[in-house]
Amino acid sequence: MATSMLKSPTNLLHNHLGFSSNDSTRIISTRRSIVVPVSHNRRRRSSRLFSVVSMAASSTTPVQTFLEKSAPSQQNLGIPIMVNACTGKMGKAVINAAEAAGLYVVPVSFGCEEEAGKTFEIGEKEFLVHGPSDRETVLASVCDKYPNLIVVDYTVPSAVNANAELYCKVGVPFVMGTTGGDRDLLNKTVKDAGLYAVISPQMGKQVVAFLAAMEIMAEQFPGAFSGYNLQVMESHQASKVDASGTAKAVISCFNKLGVDFDMDEIQLIRDPKEQLEMVGVPEEHISGHAFHMYHLTSPDETVTFEFQHNVCGRSIYAEGTVDAVLFLAKKIEEKDNKRLYNMIDVLREGNMR
Repeated sequence: MATSMLKSPTNLLHNHLGFSSNDSTRIISTRRSIVVPVSHNRRRRSSRLFSVVSMAASSTTPVQTFLEKSAPSQQNLGIPIMVNACTGKMGKAVINAAEAAGLYVVPVSFGCEEEAGKTFEIGEKEFLVHGPSDRETVLASVCDKYPNLIVVDYTVPSAVNANAELYCKVGVPFVMGTTGGDRDLLNKTVKDAGLYAVISPQMGKQVVAFLAAMEIMAEQFPGAFSGYNLQVMESHQASKVDASGTAKAVISCFNKLGVDFDMDEIQLIRDPKEQLEMVGVPEEHISGHAFHMYHLTSPDETVTFEFQHNVCGRSIYAEGTVDAVLFLAKKIEEKDNKRLYNMIDVLREGNMR
């Protein structure tokens, strides 16, 4: 593939990071987490149509104490959200965007075992991070304190399905921005639970609009590119372990358009040297970018088509995530019959900031 095809001005696309923290996160203290059994008696939230696990009233947990200590005044309380993997780069970007939009970010989060019980300073707030062992107890406590809670998940692919099962068990609506996992199982889990959720491998609104256009073309002109050869390259920061969910969605459209291409043929670029020299990623964005290129060639090699969308940084995804939260809160308030949404649904609503 010619090098000239890969270099282009910054445009748009997808990123995902999980539990990793960087130098801008300062550990404030280490706390010992105590697991308290969750009551099996369930109650209904007045604003929701599904059951929620309730904490036993006879005991106070460390997370309840922490929440009471950090609770804002009621008049300043926006829609409460819990950002899981708050120490990750996407988690931090979402926290900043959410607070700027007037949402209230609950200062509690799920993290990896190494972060369990520690408090991290993110922005001007201290966040208490809990490990895998006490997730259900912690989430139930947060829901008791903030009944209208919406969870935002930017964890890791291996945690997608287990996290979704937990959110459904506790009965807390969520926005899933994490890629990977078993997506069919993910959707089935949410549908079976009747839970409100926005699930999308791509939170960048403009990129989602491009995907929607691709889907329309695939539906209306099936086989239009029959016989064409497809090459796909995607470059992300080295910490992204899976292939881009956005690339997979675009490839599915090309398959419907008659192109024979398997997902394992995607060229993944994760080496920083190649990203700088071959792809043309700006050096300052090596640790956070999403470059995609799709190159089509006719059977006789006389015609070529090229689609690119390149993104540096994470603000496009963070802003889209906030729009997804606002959209979901509205649907819950309206008691919409539909419960499972994607970012195309958010776009069609037409109320984005």
